[in-house]
Amino acid sequence: MLIAQDLELRVGSRLLLEPTSFRVAAGDRIGLVGRNGAGKTTMTKVLAGEGIPAAGSATSAGTIGYLPQDPRAANLEEIARDRVLSARGIDDTLRRMRAAEDKMTSDDPKVRDKAVRAYARAEEHLHVMGGYAAESEAASIASSLGLPDRVLGQPLGTLSGGQRRRVELARILFSSADTLLLDEPTNHLDGDSIVWLRDFLKSHQGGLIVISHDVELVEEVVNKVFYLDANRCVIDIYNMGWKAYQVQREADERRRRREQANAEKQASALQKQADRFRAKATKAKAAQQMANRAERILGSVQGQRTADRVAKLRFPDPAPSGRTPLMATGLSKSYGSLEIFSGVDLAIDRGSRVVILGLNGAGKTTLLRLLSGVEKPDTGEVVAGHGLRLGYYAQEHETLDTGRSVLENMMSAAPDLPEVEARRTLGSFLFTGDDVDKPAGVLSGGEKTRLALATLVVSSANVLLLDEPTNNLDPASREEILSALRNYKGAIVLVTHDEGAVEALQPERVILLPDGVEDIWNVEFADLITLA
Repeated sequence: MLIAQDLELRVGSRLLLEPTSFRVAAGDRIGLVGRNGAGKTTMTKVLAGEGIPAAGSATSAGTIGYLPQDPRAANLEEIARDRVLSARGIDDTLRRMRAAEDKMTSDDPKVRDKAVRAYARAEEHLHVMGGYAAESEAASIASSLGLPDRVLGQPLGTLSGGQRRRVELARILFSSADTLLLDEPTNHLDGDSIVWLRDFLKSHQGGLIVISHDVELVEEVVNKVFYLDANRCVIDIYNMGWKAYQVQREADERRRRREQANAEKQASALQKQADRFRAKATKAKAAQQMANRAERILGSVQGQRTADRVAKLRFPDPAPSGRTPLMATGLSKSYGSLEIFSGVDLAIDRGSRVVILGLNGAGKTTLLRLLSGVEKPDTGEVVAGHGLRLGYYAQEHETLDTGRSVLENMMSAAPDLPEVEARRTLGSFLFTGDDVDKPAGVLSGGEKTRLALATLVVSSANVLLLDEPTNNLDPASREEILSALRNYKGAIVLVTHDEGAVEALQPERVILLPDGVEDIWNVEFADLITLA
């Protein structure tokens, strides 16, 4: 179904993958793993035909359904239902049928007759594509992903970022593509939707490559693992499920350690003998042969994998502020006729911990956007208290200028920061050398997350607004985020589906949307986190 031949990947001058060949056949459910920045997102883009390899080729014998990490709908005025149906071209057919229906009410008999014929042709085309059963199938998939009919009837521009991503996922799953390429498909899904998605992917008959940090999903779904080794720029292929892969990889590491130790022991003995022989002119040739053999022995073993580097994260020491640096009263927000929430009041005290909970679409992201000043409320106001310094992490990385470089984004976040200090901070977030000159738009989701967090680190913010900060991160990087949450001394307002993030935050208060009810945090609210 999908064949890669001598595929080589680069970002700028940096090599991500040496020439590699592999194939994805029907029934292959592959988990593509590796640390953030290893090239997983770049690979899926190339396999989907949306990126160009440095060398080699990627060809498909069937259709491909590709969910990028940050999908962007081109037309925000498009109705969500039409966006899902467009995967099979049904949206255009239904529009022609609706247009014909309008003309069938005309007083002009010629217009009516023409409209009747147009309606019949469109209806026949709809029947060929699966008829009304296809519409029902699309609605069922969307509903299972937390998109009820009410949401499907709205323009994409009125939906939250999480809802738009779920529309794109529903579109890909409805497409019946032969091969699915899914980059972090569980982002913004609630617990029930994740369970449904696991079952859907397990039953998929075609090929599948999935990038996911959801351990339970890869455990239950994948039957092969491709490990993209960022240090060696190769793919290690394991024809086994996730748990067996972890056992095998551990065994491989032990074998490599033994082989490396044995090789070093033999090479050391040969090198010592060669050094003794060099003292005698008659044995110089033998000494050189021994030295060469020692080098061959060391070169014949793979050696141990270099440990993946992890971004070191420490949120800034907060700038001094008044007792209540951020307040809001009577906030309301609507998109068109759809009211998201109304009458929300809150006061964020110095050093306080607040988590916002609510079902998908309840307005959690919207509330953070209002507090950050990215959007204006319909009613009410956001009031900056004495000394407020706000740091905002947006789940879709809207705070990054994708047309500017990594370094330029950093400098714009802290204009007074010396460039050498900006480069040092970026280095701790794994942006080194030429990486700092890359446009932010070419970064993977995990790299954008690291860059957005790096801008927070230099901000001296005393109130952090964090919207799903652990999305797109590998387990080690996620642990860095959780540690930073625990140790930060300023105020935090958090939106997340990640139970571990809430546990690390140790919130004092909770705000429940869309009603805007505020309460003291207790463990009973923990059950709502994955549902939210």
